[in-house]
Amino acid sequence: MEITLLENDVTKIETDVLVVNLFEGVTSPAGATGAVDKVIGGLITALISDGEISGSEGEVTLIHTPSSVYPDLKASRVLVAGLGPNDRIDTNAIRRVSATVIRKLREVGVKKFATIVHGAGIGGTDVSSSAQSLVEGSILGAYRFLKYRTTDTKRKPDVESMVIVEFDSSKLFAIGDAIKKGVTYANAEILARDLVNEPANKLSPADLASVALKVASDNGLECEVLEEAEVSALGMGAYTGVAQGSSRPLKFIHMSYLGDSSNLENNLWLIGKGITFDSGGISLKPGLGMGKMKGDMGGGASVIAAMQAISQLKPKLNVHVVCAATDNMPSGTAQRPGDVVTAMNGMTIEVDNTDAEGRLTLADAIGYALSKNATRIVDVATLTGAARIALGDGVSPVFGNDEDLISAVLKSSEVVGEPMWRLPLDSVTKRQNSSRVADLKNTGGRGGGSTTAAHFISDFAGETPWVHIDIAATSMLDGLRGWFPAGATGVPTRSLVDLAMRLGK
Repeated sequence: MEITLLENDVTKIETDVLVVNLFEGVTSPAGATGAVDKVIGGLITALISDGEISGSEGEVTLIHTPSSVYPDLKASRVLVAGLGPNDRIDTNAIRRVSATVIRKLREVGVKKFATIVHGAGIGGTDVSSSAQSLVEGSILGAYRFLKYRTTDTKRKPDVESMVIVEFDSSKLFAIGDAIKKGVTYANAEILARDLVNEPANKLSPADLASVALKVASDNGLECEVLEEAEVSALGMGAYTGVAQGSSRPLKFIHMSYLGDSSNLENNLWLIGKGITFDSGGISLKPGLGMGKMKGDMGGGASVIAAMQAISQLKPKLNVHVVCAATDNMPSGTAQRPGDVVTAMNGMTIEVDNTDAEGRLTLADAIGYALSKNATRIVDVATLTGAARIALGDGVSPVFGNDEDLISAVLKSSEVVGEPMWRLPLDSVTKRQNSSRVADLKNTGGRGGGSTTAAHFISDFAGETPWVHIDIAATSMLDGLRGWFPAGATGVPTRSLVDLAMRLGK
């Protein structure tokens, strides 16, 4: 969708549909909505009075305004979008409303439309944040994964063009900058969604590496892909143990953006779990729902996609992305429960359950980052079903060992509308990872499953500032929710981008 900014009076814009808004409880519209209402003879006010328009969040009312009847309005139709109560408007509400609007416009066959920035008038929200949220909500709300659909002939085409109209010239620069930022954030998250939605037969570790190489090539980044012999030489026994059951070769991906090359210690390492299909290995998963395990590389998808946006936004920060990509498959060569492997840092691990494989790959990915002098680490993984049990599918649990980094991650998640909640790393659950035959085992039993997984990873991060985000429940949804579609959400791509911008100011 093409997005442009135009300085003009909204009533003078020639377009298929003009989108304005209304807060709940308003009986006499003001601002841009009031200006439109005036030139169409108070029709919006009349519809409010009749109870057909309430302004409740998510309400959309399409009004036909032919020029033969309303010659002073250049738009063929007006859509009034409800914003909800004035005192509850925020960037998340703007994203939700924008997503609802774009889907409604597609439903009625609109190709081009114009809109005002929601919430930045009497709503009092910051115009930059509002404009960015408008763009993000529109792009992300319009998302569909249709790559393999060939017979749906009745499908409505996507909206092609959005014009954002602003009358106040003093706001144009801020809105223009916000549009660029919103497009960059949203496009990165769409890349993550596309990768997670790909079936496993179309996205192997080699395919994921190819995507990373293309992102790097398109954006002037460095990207190195290590093969099995190279990671074995580095001592990554935990990672290669997971990979040994698969016929598809592993690929260890390392992307680099140097935004502060004079101070290499000013770095952030984003490490994503990259299991391109997780059968559970010898500890085979139940068949029901296993198809969703194509998305077990959601963490890897999010960090690779985030790097696309980071390279374009250029924070003063050195950002590295690592993804230890592989399948987890049962075979005659597969890792067995009870096996002992040695991680890159020399720690020995008893493989209690081969379906707890993601943390094994993260252990060596973190070891690699530390060998390259990482000073801050954030790992992202579709790691535990226990995350869903603890917090449902709307919030990602967060663990960490550094208050400043944890706070920064949580703040970024709040800003972009990808909710996270901190859970503790307590001494009791830590003991559940104890092993009688090795330094630790890769599972801690059913109780506190997300926490014991985080404890396991923390042993490899050591004292280096580190945060773990478990997206097992939030990476894919069964149904539509706000600007998130059914299927892959792309979470937490925009949070990672915002974090890099926050740390790189």
